[in-house]
Amino acid sequence: METFTLIIIILVILFFFSGIRIVRPTHKLLVETLGKYIKTSEQGFHWVIPIIQSGKYINITERMVDVLPQMVITKDKLNAEVDAVVYYQIKDPKASLYNVDDHKSQLTSLARTTLRAVIGKMTLTDANENRDSINEKVETILDKETASYGVEVLRVELQKIEPPSDVQDSMNNVVKAEQEKIAATDFATAKEIQADGIKRAKIKEGEGQRQFSILEAEGKAQAFSLINKSFIGNAQLFKKYDVVERSLKENSKIILGDDTNGILKLFDLSKVTKSIKKK
Repeated sequence: METFTLIIIILVILFFFSGIRIVRPTHKLLVETLGKYIKTSEQGFHWVIPIIQSGKYINITERMVDVLPQMVITKDKLNAEVDAVVYYQIKDPKASLYNVDDHKSQLTSLARTTLRAVIGKMTLTDANENRDSINEKVETILDKETASYGVEVLRVELQKIEPPSDVQDSMNNVVKAEQEKIAATDFATAKEIQADGIKRAKIKEGEGQRQFSILEAEGKAQAFSLINKSFIGNAQLFKKYDVVERSLKENSKIILGDDTNGILKLFDLSKVTKSIKKK
């Protein structure tokens, strides 16, 4: 009897512990009773009835799905190998489990077809130059299409768009030629600017020399004019002084006073004598 009781106790303990479910913050627990959905349990301790009830854990953290490389024909009829990754998060655990068979594989397949559709409408050059635009378009389409999955597409990152090696070599040559053309144009522009600067410097230098010559000539002319005027005035003054000197020596003149030029006024005595005699 004691053995039977012990066995019952052990079975009860096992039964209890087999129904324990611990839900971490990164998951949610979907509880089913005889295959029918009952509730979604949050983080913490939970207990389900063994055999009758079951629980399925759903990861609600951000997850990544790798879209395997595939060949895509671009608008300009070129083959390009495309590779991308999609980041998503489950927002509705119930929908992600019951509305789609396998949301991860479904999302991967949908991402591949969406990439082909978006890049197929673009040339290879446009696709390489507008990767951000492609990411946004694919993300918008996937987020809309996977709404029924209970999944939210967070972002899409296009990892590579690689054409065949011969096309890549041709593109590299074109880019190299364009860069050389730009470099040559920049060099020619720099030389032209340098030559223009030298030309303007020469013109400025010539104008400066011409202006200096004009100013120098005008200065010399003004100086010559001043010297000439000074020479003539001094010569006239000297002549007046000479006349006065000779008149005084002959005792025929009388000094009366100064005129405006500083020359002494002389009175002729002989003319006075002649006047007296006539009277």
